[in-house]
Amino acid sequence: MAQFTALTSHVVALPVNDIDTDQIIPARFLKATDKTGMGYNLFADWRYHADGSPKLDFVLNQPRAAGCQILLAGDNFGCGSSREHAPWALTGFGFRAVISTSFADIFRSNALKNGLLPIIVDEQTHHQLLTLARENPGAALTIDLATQTLSFPGGAVSFPIDPFNKTCLLNGVDELGYILGFEKDIAAFEARR
Repeated sequence: MAQFTALTSHVVALPVNDIDTDQIIPARFLKATDKTGMGYNLFADWRYHADGSPKLDFVLNQPRAAGCQILLAGDNFGCGSSREHAPWALTGFGFRAVISTSFADIFRSNALKNGLLPIIVDEQTHHQLLTLARENPGAALTIDLATQTLSFPGGAVSFPIDPFNKTCLLNGVDELGYILGFEKDIAAFEARR
């Protein structure tokens, strides 16, 4: 898993509430057990016509989305069925963080386990960020995980994250990688036992 310490990026706004995991990555793509290529299928039904050609008016198909690593979503992002493929698709596209006023619990857990930082902000901050994205699409946001701070032109807010997931992201390890970090201690304990 890629280490997450600090990130500065432009933001892509997709202010739609209740985006479920089937919209993030449609069920027909769940046969894959490998993350490779998942980003191409992100929001497939919204991004592509039936013939596979891109819908040019969809925000992720516009030039301003190229290289953006932060998605600004509507409320209740990632609801619906649990599928690890949803954060795979988001990170495969290039996103490292998603900002919303709330996340579905299972999506949030899957995101954290796959190096995608879900950031919860209050409604006032969310509105301020949507206005910023609309009026100044070139504006950059900065996420500092160590201080749990989201900075943007005109302000900064703190965001919550539990200590365990913060540690894993800062060190670029998943749960197994975290445990393996104690391999010598485990071996010593077993030897004493």
